[in-house]
Amino acid sequence: MPLSPDPYSALRNAAKYVQQFRRKTFVVKLGGAMLSDPRLRRAACEQIALLWTFSIRPVVVHGGGPELDTLCDALHLPVEKVAGRRVTSAPVLDAAKMVLAGKLHTDLLADLQAAGVPAVGLSGVDAGLIKARKRPPVMVTEAGATEGRLVDYGLVGDIEQVDTRVVEHLRSADYVPVIAPLSGGADGAVYNTNADTVAAALAVALSAEKLFFLVQVPGLLKNVSDPSSLVTLANLTDLATMESTGAISGGMKPKAHAIRHALVGGVGSVHLVSGVQPNALLEEVFTNEGSGTMVVRENANKPAGAVG
Repeated sequence: MPLSPDPYSALRNAAKYVQQFRRKTFVVKLGGAMLSDPRLRRAACEQIALLWTFSIRPVVVHGGGPELDTLCDALHLPVEKVAGRRVTSAPVLDAAKMVLAGKLHTDLLADLQAAGVPAVGLSGVDAGLIKARKRPPVMVTEAGATEGRLVDYGLVGDIEQVDTRVVEHLRSADYVPVIAPLSGGADGAVYNTNADTVAAALAVALSAEKLFFLVQVPGLLKNVSDPSSLVTLANLTDLATMESTGAISGGMKPKAHAIRHALVGGVGSVHLVSGVQPNALLEEVFTNEGSGTMVVRENANKPAGAVG
């Protein structure tokens, strides 16, 4: 009689990754689009809960772009984005506070609590976590344009310093920090700061093992209209090539900048993973094949699905 397959083989395979990543810091950035869908939000929270159960130390950063767009429309405020980044007027900043540190933030905390995660909500303003200055007008060349133009992004903060003491204080008591992407100036000003940028800055400051971006697509795509063109492994040179060819554009451009900042700053690897496909985050962490794109500074050997 043939032996039945080992029912514990998957558990044994996952165990080696649990041992490897125990007590390591993972920064997980959740995109606003999936946070607007309660089902996807709860699924992401359940995956984060499993990481925490295995003694991996998650820090969560969230965006909120779609919900902010919806509120701005309801308030008859213009929604303006240049090169994937929002132009933030004073009324738009007030709306951002309501969304990023209000309803969306609270709903995410509630779902994490329901999944068994002792989550504590913060913004970058709390305890001077994210210190920033107002971004000066910058030259921006948009996709398809031959010349740049000077853009004033308004009340957008460029990060100057990350003070992780409040995060470390919470983590020392086994709480999971959940951070909204607002930053504070030395003069008491509050700024809107891109959530991808905040996640990368925190990952560097916390010496994170990994930084994850949960996105609507499977990962980095060679062809943005073809989900099957997934790039499974890339390095910084590949990233630059994809930007130059237009494979990375729009809202992916801030992510590419954040990936570069994180890897140059010492983060071990950055992963773009679907926030839509079931258990994609767990598959990326606990299997050799993964589910999305892993970006590293350099890679000697490229498997099938890699760029180049």
